[in-house]
Amino acid sequence: MGKIGLPLATQFASKGHQVVGVDVNQHTVDLINAGTEPFPGEAHLQEKMAELVPAGNLRATTDYSDAIPDADAVVIVVPLFVDENAVPDFAWMDQATESLAANLTADTLVAYETTLPVGTTRTRWMPMLEAGSGLKEGKDFHVVFSPERVLTGRVFADLRKYPKLVGGLSPEGAKLAVEFYEQILDFDDRPDLARGNGVWDLGSAEASEMAKLAETTYRDVNIGLANQFAIFAAKSGIDIYQVIEASNSQPYSHIHQPGIAVGGHCIPVYPRLYLWNDPEATVVRAARAANANMPSYAVGLLGAALGDLGGKSVVIMGAAYRGGVKETAFSGVFGTHTALVDAGATVLVHDPMYTDAELERLGFTPYHLGTAVDGVIFQADHVEYKKLTAADVPGATAVVDGRRISSEAAWPGAVYTAIGIPRD
Repeated sequence: MGKIGLPLATQFASKGHQVVGVDVNQHTVDLINAGTEPFPGEAHLQEKMAELVPAGNLRATTDYSDAIPDADAVVIVVPLFVDENAVPDFAWMDQATESLAANLTADTLVAYETTLPVGTTRTRWMPMLEAGSGLKEGKDFHVVFSPERVLTGRVFADLRKYPKLVGGLSPEGAKLAVEFYEQILDFDDRPDLARGNGVWDLGSAEASEMAKLAETTYRDVNIGLANQFAIFAAKSGIDIYQVIEASNSQPYSHIHQPGIAVGGHCIPVYPRLYLWNDPEATVVRAARAANANMPSYAVGLLGAALGDLGGKSVVIMGAAYRGGVKETAFSGVFGTHTALVDAGATVLVHDPMYTDAELERLGFTPYHLGTAVDGVIFQADHVEYKKLTAADVPGATAVVDGRRISSEAAWPGAVYTAIGIPRD
C-alpha cells in the first residue's frame, strides 16, 4: 500500500469492487482504515479515500490470510531494489510472493505490476506460487505481468492517459487480465495511437516485462545523450537549449532535457534491471554512467566559478529528486552533497517540502533562507525556486542551476551558470 499500490487499490474500489490492501506497516494500515492518506501529495487520493473507506469498498490489513483466500484478483506492487552493479534484490518480493502462495486459492488471477527483469514472472514467481500453494498455474490459477506506468503525484491521471500493458503466461490468463483491467480502468481518447488507448495484450509476460524496461531505459539513454550534448555545447560556446528546441522541431528528433541528476524509483533503476538481463548493452551502461556523473560535473562548475571550494559554504536547493514530489529516491542531492564534502565545502540543504528534522534524518544540515552562503546549486525544480533571488540567499557569488529553474537576472553580482549554457 505504497505510493503506487494505494492509489491503484483506490481506483479499483472506485469501480464498486471490494478491495483489501495488504501492507507490512501497521501504521500505514491504520491510517488507511481511518480514511487518511498516509503520504500526502497524491492528487485526488484523499477525497477518494474519504468516500470509499467509510462505504466499505476499501480497507487494509497486515494479514495475508485475511485478504488473499477470498480474492478474485491479487495485484502485487512491492518494491524491488537493485544495486550499482545491476544486481536486483528480490527479498521483499520473495516474501510477498511466499505469503501470497501460502494463502492462494483456486480461480485467482495474480498480476505483478512491479517492474522486473525479463523472465522473472515465468521463472521465479510462477514456480514459487505453485510450490507454496500446491496449485498449478494455467489450470488452477493464472499469472500475468502488467507494469505500472504512472508517476507519483499524478497516478489517477496517468492511469487514464497510457495504455495498460498485459502479458500472460497463458492465453487464458491474458484474457482474464484484459477483462479485469477493462473493468477497473477508464482511458482517455488517444487518436495518436493506431491501436487506440485501452488494455493491450502483448502476447507474453516477457514482452510486457521488456516493454516497461525499454520505455524507461530509453529515457535514461536519451537524457545521458542530452547531458553529453550539454557538456560539449557549454565548452563550445553554444546554448544547448536552443539546439534541442531546433532539433526537436523535426518530427524524428525527441531529445530530452539535460540536468544535474536523474532520480526517482524508475529511470535510474530500471536500466540496471535491463543490464542484468543484457550485460553487453554498452549504450545503456554508458548512459547510466554519464547521468551518474552529472552531480560531480555540477560541483565542478561551481568550483570553476568560486575557486577552491575548501571552507566555502554551499547550499543545495532541493533534496527531492524532482520538483513538487516529496521523495528522495536516487535523488541527485546525495551525489551533489558527497562531491561538495569531498571538495572540502560546508554543505547545507534546503527543500520547501521537508522539515529540518526530516532533512537531518537524511544526513543533511538544513538551510534557512536569509542565511549567508558562498555558493548555490539548484538540484530540484520546485516551483518555489523560480521566485528565489540573491536577496533570499545573501552572500552567494556563484550559482549553478542544475534544472534551469532560475535565471541570471535573479542573481546580480554572482556568476550564474546553468548546465548546457556557456558562461561569458
